[in-house]
Amino acid sequence: MTDALFDYFSCSELPTPTLPLAEAEQLVRSRFALNATLQALGSQQDQNFLVRRVGDAEPLGVLKISNPVFSELEIEMQDAAAETVARRHPPLRIPRIVEGASGAMSGWWETTQGRLHARIISFVSGSTLTGSGYLSPRMVERLGELSAAVSIALAEAEHPASGRVLQWDLRHAERVISDLLQTEPDEAIREIVSRATARAGAALEPVTEQLPRQLGHFDVTDDNVLRPSGPATLPDAVIDFGDVIDSWAVGEIAVTVSSVLHHADASYLTTLPAIAAFHARRPLSEAEVTALWPLVVLRGAVLVLSGRQQVRLDDDNDYASGALDREFEILRRAIAAPIEVVTAQIRAALGFAAAGPPEWDAAPVLPFTDGVVVLDAATQSPLADEGAWLGDDAVERAAQQLLDRGARAVVLPALRPALLGAPARTPSEPATIPTAASVWFAEPTTLRLPGVTTSGATLVARHADAVLSVDAPAPEIPARVRIRVLLTRAGGPPVPDTIRASELAGWAPFIGDATSALGIHSPLANGADDRLLDRREAVVAGVQEHYYASPPRIERGWREYLADVEGRVYLDMVNNVASVGHAHPRIAEALTRQSRLLNTNSRFQYAAITRYGERLAETLPDELDTVFFVNSGSEAVDLAIRLALAATGRRDVVAMAEAYHGWTYASDAVSTSIADNPDALQTRPDWVHTVEAANAYRGRHRGPDAAAYAPEAAERLRALAAGGHAPAAFLSETFYGNAGGVQLPDGYLREVYATVRDLGGLAIADEVQVGFGRLGSWFWGFQQQGVVPDIVAVAKSIGAGFPLGAVITRREIADRYRTQGYFFSSTGGSPLSSVVGLTVLDVIQEEGLQENARVVGAHLKRRLEALVSRHPLVGTVHGQGLYLGLEFVRDSTTLEPAREETAAICDRLLELGVIMQPTGDHQNVLKIKPPLCLSQDSADYFVDMLERVLETGW
Repeated sequence: MTDALFDYFSCSELPTPTLPLAEAEQLVRSRFALNATLQALGSQQDQNFLVRRVGDAEPLGVLKISNPVFSELEIEMQDAAAETVARRHPPLRIPRIVEGASGAMSGWWETTQGRLHARIISFVSGSTLTGSGYLSPRMVERLGELSAAVSIALAEAEHPASGRVLQWDLRHAERVISDLLQTEPDEAIREIVSRATARAGAALEPVTEQLPRQLGHFDVTDDNVLRPSGPATLPDAVIDFGDVIDSWAVGEIAVTVSSVLHHADASYLTTLPAIAAFHARRPLSEAEVTALWPLVVLRGAVLVLSGRQQVRLDDDNDYASGALDREFEILRRAIAAPIEVVTAQIRAALGFAAAGPPEWDAAPVLPFTDGVVVLDAATQSPLADEGAWLGDDAVERAAQQLLDRGARAVVLPALRPALLGAPARTPSEPATIPTAASVWFAEPTTLRLPGVTTSGATLVARHADAVLSVDAPAPEIPARVRIRVLLTRAGGPPVPDTIRASELAGWAPFIGDATSALGIHSPLANGADDRLLDRREAVVAGVQEHYYASPPRIERGWREYLADVEGRVYLDMVNNVASVGHAHPRIAEALTRQSRLLNTNSRFQYAAITRYGERLAETLPDELDTVFFVNSGSEAVDLAIRLALAATGRRDVVAMAEAYHGWTYASDAVSTSIADNPDALQTRPDWVHTVEAANAYRGRHRGPDAAAYAPEAAERLRALAAGGHAPAAFLSETFYGNAGGVQLPDGYLREVYATVRDLGGLAIADEVQVGFGRLGSWFWGFQQQGVVPDIVAVAKSIGAGFPLGAVITRREIADRYRTQGYFFSSTGGSPLSSVVGLTVLDVIQEEGLQENARVVGAHLKRRLEALVSRHPLVGTVHGQGLYLGLEFVRDSTTLEPAREETAAICDRLLELGVIMQPTGDHQNVLKIKPPLCLSQDSADYFVDMLERVLETGW
């Protein structure tokens, strides 16, 4: 309690005020004439209470009792800084002193703990980002935007108290750490902090004199920003100006970035959106970029030691003790990569010029270059075909095979993403880029290593755990043993064996491709085309969309996996097109063999179309004996409708609402999904009529009451007929696919089919998504309903990714099509299409994929159903077998769709290595339709990752 400015180094221990609640309430009444109740809040060094007027539902503000070491001038500076930011950046919500009947609610109190300063600061509604939940890239970016906004607003501000000395001022961080280390009892903590501080200090020291200073908030952190209630909202408020000082301006973003690091799955890479957003608004200088990460490290060290000291001083300070783990996590992640590597990564992200990689300017070290084979371990390499990339020893196996084929030496280049040996299921990006070139010699070979070259590059070679020294006599390398040769910059940071593709820019100044030092020219491509997505969007129609805003470039599939060009493997939980698994070798073999024999249009006479037609008809009831072949599901539905019109001589079709059937004229006409076409219901031609979606979960009739859908649909059919619109057909999916695999009420199709037939119409089953064993217990969806349709349309699964569709019906219906002319599809039923279709049927039967769908699907559904009771967002699980939908709702009673949450969950799952997309008119259902070969381990991984998202956020 003095007019002197606070100096931490004169008073390093700051126990918080502990005014009793009752006394604080009495003082509020007497000093501020306010009848209010208080609720204690946490604080590191002050004492805070939430203030609520008696009778009011909403809080009035926060009573802040300042630590008595702070002068009135310093408190005034905090309030003045808040006013400045609020005035200069109006979009931000900023707390201010509450005005009462007799003026500002601020002043000194005489209390049982001495004279204390107290003020009521206006309540700012919303929630903080407190905790260690996941922060999306957009949320991290927003933190950088807020940090920049505050920095810019305070850039010209001045105050006589700005020279106070706080422990949080990063200009003094090394001294603070040194003092706190003296009292830190844990030797392991002392060692970690000391080592981190020494490295950060060494990196910071050359630029300290070049760092601009200004007044700043220096605490724009996850705890001190607020966002409005509601899904996908971004923070728009900054609170707690208690750390306002004059310091290095770059400290503003350094503090913000440090607060990101303790959140779920955070790393220095995930902080880049905040840094880029800050730089875009308040550009960082070269010196500030150099200083940024060392300051993040020092901030982490100060947090760790200060928090531990505060807990030792005040055992009852739950706020301080609750932060210990996350504060240590900040430091741990801040030092997880070398400072110089992180700085290079930041420079690249901000567009600063980067140092080139070390280059070899000495003689090649290989004693020969003839007979050397370059090993291609990339995603598209033939060496990775048919799952050969699986297994930790995949690279070793490939190298030995090349030696067996006569290679004198095999070289795996450095710095190129490798799929060989990549893990199949990883919740984070795996390290798939080797930093060293690898060499295998067919015979024992002597390898000579020079020292540091004139350009500062050096080679490090090792095999197993032995390092080959440049000073020792040239060693003889054993035959067929892997030697790693690293080209690095002398004096650079320690280099790991592998790095992640996203880290390449940070390591680029320190690692070169040792292939050149070996004297080998590598013809292999290095990295992905960064402009490929832009090129796609420039040439492909915009409405032909792609998954994800920033999609990975997928160039290989195998079973239920997809692999991108950086060696990341994803679990594909949405791809019902690849029904029997990606890149099935039997399909590839059948395609290759038939393409060497014959591929022509279906008017020629050849065996495959007959055999395939017979096999397909055998899977259906006897009366469905005649097949048309087309190329897609849209064509199949279109043709099914045309068959019904021709067979009945009518023009009206009745379809279920909220469904999608295709993009051709007729299949689009009967599609009423507003997710696919927002104007679907208003733009249907007059010959299309709808019945209500028979959704027992969120429709008008729910649960047992869903039995009412069938008689109401039947009545609708009869009313149309009575009004002169007798239907040619009733068309629906046999499982309600667009809504996420919703099962129709029992008996629904039996009653509706009977009614449409009584009226002289036909029943069309759209089996494009659900047919061909996906349900597990039934090969066809209509079998679950105990009915037989008149016409079946099918595609997707029957070609396993090959363009193939079919319509199956009775002979008399098929023959009626001649009244419309003739039917012809050039490649529908071609030799190639037919052979693929036959092979798919063989694979489903011989590999037991329908049974796999039943067993694994039942296990998957049980695990998904267990989420309903644990996570309020999970509404229900739809479907059967491997045709499932997980519906997200914000309220279990109103069933308000969680659209934004579902989209964010899908994006989050991608980061965790799972391909998933939303479906349904409200886009709030996970579309779970993986390849039928899905393993139980993969099903469990999907649910584990989904639960991780539900627990840590999205």
